[in-house]
Amino acid sequence: MTFPWHKKASEKLDKMIEQNHLPHALLITGVDKIGKFDFTQALIKKLLCPNSSCDHCELCKALDNDDPKSELGHSVLIRRSHYPNLIYCRTELNDAGSMSKDIRVDQIRAFCESLGKTAETLQIGVVFYADQMNNNAANSLLKTLEEPRQNTLIILLAHNTDRLPMTILSRCQTIHINPSYDESTAKWVASQINDDTRSDFDPMQLLESAYGVPQRAIDDLKGDYYFKYQSWQNLLLEIALSPTKITDAEIFSDNELDVLKCLQHLINEGIKIKILNHDGANLELNKVVEKASFNHLYKLLDDTNQAISLSQTTVNMKLLLDNILVVWSHITNLKKYPAVTNFQEH
Repeated sequence: MTFPWHKKASEKLDKMIEQNHLPHALLITGVDKIGKFDFTQALIKKLLCPNSSCDHCELCKALDNDDPKSELGHSVLIRRSHYPNLIYCRTELNDAGSMSKDIRVDQIRAFCESLGKTAETLQIGVVFYADQMNNNAANSLLKTLEEPRQNTLIILLAHNTDRLPMTILSRCQTIHINPSYDESTAKWVASQINDDTRSDFDPMQLLESAYGVPQRAIDDLKGDYYFKYQSWQNLLLEIALSPTKITDAEIFSDNELDVLKCLQHLINEGIKIKILNHDGANLELNKVVEKASFNHLYKLLDDTNQAISLSQTTVNMKLLLDNILVVWSHITNLKKYPAVTNFQEH
């Protein structure tokens, strides 16, 4: 089964396969929960099943019995599939009995050694997630990528390619899975929730609140995140239309990154409204867009994107969000765009 939001990436791979241009190394990228692993498993079936992913033959059933995402109660270097020429590499328990935060060099060495044997039929090695490799592990993988063996395909999955060395990136063909806001994806979201829930929530709004990541939209419904997101969005719009509302921003406390992403989505939607020159579904956002300038929206989007990227550093996110909100609170009447401070602090 191909998920609706996987269609474009799947079509790109199908074309490679049809033209016999499949590379020796693939890099499957996309945000967390976009379905990179499911996409990879579907590709493996497509490549190995004699009937192109029939789901009924012995090989398909063997692959369905694989469960490499489950955590084991003991330490291993790599995991072998029920299909003999398929191996997986991921973070595992270390010898001390705790889960490693990264994929270690000894794991990658075992991975490469297993793939270094001559195979008459296609052998596949999957690393998930490659951006969790430490530097030594990445360097160890490089030689295998530089000197690929015949009948061997290496598939790397990554949430964030910025954490991968350029030497790795340059030796892989990248397939990116984009977030999706289209009707077919919204229908999939609707199909995953029961009728009672569907009457209370609009699938497209759920999808938008999850930044176009369908599985995240489903997960958000299991807790109170969706309600929090709606309250953040409502207050952000109130702040843009009535700057004194910024005094209520304490509800953002401890959720600064998610609030920045919520603002990022609002600005993106606002820019789309400006470009298309017609109102969107959100009436309050329409009011903001009507009064805000293109130039200021783009500049604030750049600053918001930069603020989000700084979440991986030691920057004070509360101060950074406060500074972004000051600009947002005046977005409808700015004469000159101000410099957002705190980007270089800490």
